[in-house]
Amino acid sequence: MLKIPPKVMSFSATDPSGGAGLQADVLTLASLGCHPLSVTTGITVQDTRGVDSLMALGSEWINDQARSILEDMDVAVFKCGVLGSVENITVVAEIVADYPDIPLIIDPILSSGRGDDLSNADMLLAMTELLFPQSLLITPNSFEARRIVIQDDEEFSDIDIEECANRLRVMGCKNSLITGTHEKTDSVINILHDHLCKSTPFYWDRLPGDYHGSGCTLTSAIAGYYAQGLSLEMAVEKAQKFTWQTLKNAFKPGMGQFIPDRFFWVADKEEDDGKYNHN
Repeated sequence: MLKIPPKVMSFSATDPSGGAGLQADVLTLASLGCHPLSVTTGITVQDTRGVDSLMALGSEWINDQARSILEDMDVAVFKCGVLGSVENITVVAEIVADYPDIPLIIDPILSSGRGDDLSNADMLLAMTELLFPQSLLITPNSFEARRIVIQDDEEFSDIDIEECANRLRVMGCKNSLITGTHEKTDSVINILHDHLCKSTPFYWDRLPGDYHGSGCTLTSAIAGYYAQGLSLEMAVEKAQKFTWQTLKNAFKPGMGQFIPDRFFWVADKEEDDGKYNHN
């Protein structure tokens, strides 16, 4: 009997460019040997340069998509990306609450790489109150982490990463991986902050260029490795290695950002008809 791959349910909006969103989740999970279960939360108009518009689906559609699959299959991990509305955040929180044994990993996407807003204050509040306390891990970049925890009388520069992690923990986030691409450091430093207040830094060579879908790739890869039975710390480490390789081998299909190559490992593979040149 063939082995059934672990199944990961991703809640996110579509990206017709194939760089980010639901398409990035599907490509990443498939590349890692998982079976992706894709719940569409919205439809975007975007290309490799940025997001022009987002239409959130009605929450009843999200509910029906997810629950029909959950009644049919065993799901190893939930992964959340762009949810699109307060109503969608609420219904996803209700679904997750009904399956407390399935770990939840959240990529709290607040804006596109270009800076296009994908969340507002009400959505952020709903996310922090309803979803964060149910999560195993959230994966904000340093900009998103500061935006989530900042108070009215503070400037971004007043909040360091350790303080962000402390405040996220108070909000109910058991573990957070705060990525450092936006920080002015020679290397990219991503820091895993766990529920025991332990901080584990990971150092990565900073690659040139701008990438469309790097965060989606990273979070989906963590979900995929965790679904395969790895510890959280090992899943986080392996997912970063995978993501770094997708960026190193990224390609530029349009006029905007590079897209991570989630199937980089196919490059230079010996095939029957000769050497395959990935680029």
